[in-house]
Amino acid sequence: MKIFQATPPDIPRVAPLFVQYRQFYHLPAEPEAAEAFLQERCTGGESVLFVAQSETGEVLGFAHLYPLFCSLALRRSWLLHDLFVAPSARQQGVAQALLERADRLGYDTGAAFLMLSTATDNQRAQALYERHGYRRDLEFYSYIKPL
Repeated sequence: MKIFQATPPDIPRVAPLFVQYRQFYHLPAEPEAAEAFLQERCTGGESVLFVAQSETGEVLGFAHLYPLFCSLALRRSWLLHDLFVAPSARQQGVAQALLERADRLGYDTGAAFLMLSTATDNQRAQALYERHGYRRDLEFYSYIKPL
């Protein structure tokens, strides 16, 4: 397996898996809009998209991170917003490899921390994150204001 940072030409190969990710969260597929969204983030340098690929070139999974800054730590931080592994590639270390690559991005950029959110009923993901060293925030509540 190879992990690499996606560039604009890679997006059409990653987009179908991104559509599956959206459907996992019960959102409409919208394949053209999903691909355009990834292209915009990648082309504009607004995010970092790591892709896991098999030896035969099959896209196995991705991790999508957005840069943030922490006023309290006076340093950069990263939001690991999306992590998804193709159902056929699960339980093969793909998610672990993507999380390790995200860690390296954090260390390489001097980040204070990586943060993520997952659905309250996604216990498999919660267990994975906790095994990888993430801990549930008990100090701060998160709020969202829909616009």
